[in-house]
Amino acid sequence: MGDEVGSEGLGRVLAHLERLVQFDTRNPPRAMDEGGIFGYLREALPAGFAVEVQDLGEGCVWLHAVRGTPRVLFNVHVDTVPADPGWTRDPLRLAVEGDQAVGLGACDIKGAAAALLVAAEMTGGDAAFLFSSDEEAGSSRCIRDFTARHRYEEVVVGEPTSCKAVLAHRGIGTATAVFQGVGGHASGARALKDSAVHEAVRWAARALEEAERTERGEGERGEKGGEGEATGAGEGGAGGLRGIRLNLGVIEGGVKSNMIASQAMVRFGVRPPPSRRPEAVIDGLAALAPDRARITVTKGFLAPPLPADGEAGIQRGRALAARFGLTEGAAVDFWTEAALFSEGGVAAVVFGPGDIRQAHTAGEFVPLADLAGALAVYRRMLGGAGGGS
Repeated sequence: MGDEVGSEGLGRVLAHLERLVQFDTRNPPRAMDEGGIFGYLREALPAGFAVEVQDLGEGCVWLHAVRGTPRVLFNVHVDTVPADPGWTRDPLRLAVEGDQAVGLGACDIKGAAAALLVAAEMTGGDAAFLFSSDEEAGSSRCIRDFTARHRYEEVVVGEPTSCKAVLAHRGIGTATAVFQGVGGHASGARALKDSAVHEAVRWAARALEEAERTERGEGERGEKGGEGEATGAGEGGAGGLRGIRLNLGVIEGGVKSNMIASQAMVRFGVRPPPSRRPEAVIDGLAALAPDRARITVTKGFLAPPLPADGEAGIQRGRALAARFGLTEGAAVDFWTEAALFSEGGVAAVVFGPGDIRQAHTAGEFVPLADLAGALAVYRRMLGGAGGGS
């Protein structure tokens, strides 16, 4: 694919990527407004684009750029995670090392943004881009606000998929469980039962056992229906994803080792397959508490899988990929905001340069071949993505 654009096109992508990486868009602290990287994106877009910017506050900004009457919307987020402590060089300075471009966000997902800018420069037809700044915050305020104002029938989200069209991925849900206990002196035998920490640990053990069961494909207790594995999909669709992917992120509680803990807290997340909704999985896990009267679960960020409506969504995405000759990839474990577009009945696929295994790592990189390949595909899609939205 890279042969279609040549070294000049790749050089232009790298020039944009160098500038994009220089902007500190780490999230947190999410210190972004209409200037900075969004000012650069405005200037980098070729003439002919109508640009709309919405600043929702708290670093949540989106920029919508439209040329002509496009049918397909290309979306990328420009925020990154904080730099991993393992970085041995300036993460905000792009370096080309061999066949890789190294820098914070180069893979996730500023490489896709750079390729789209050059694709826009190399074509003159209909095009629509959405750049957003809060994907890594786990709130997706930008996408939810945008979809309340605008609608496209087809969306391509530029997360790293090694230039394959991904049609399905897991949903995501976060929650906080608070456990109550009866405080007192730890010398008493009742500490075994009354400690909130002990109650939290017992629940955690049951929840982890349940997660292990679903990884084995044995189905989920506490919910009706399903075997913990996606349904209605073949190779490259939603098949092959199973397990609820439970992660106990934070456990806190108690004051001292000689005091019975009166309260404990567990923050956890789940990433179930497309056949299961995250809110239902969280409810099922809460039901595993030894004493339901001692646990209170508050749900946090909840988002559907891709697709949000099962086989119908798979077929919409497959038709989009087929129309542009995209190679279909397997379902993936990570979550993307493509699910939020799919929730509205939109044909959504995930397609971008880089491998998710490089995302969020020290020394994050994107292969140069992937940048060239993505540019070739984006250019082809923009060249034939007419229609109207």
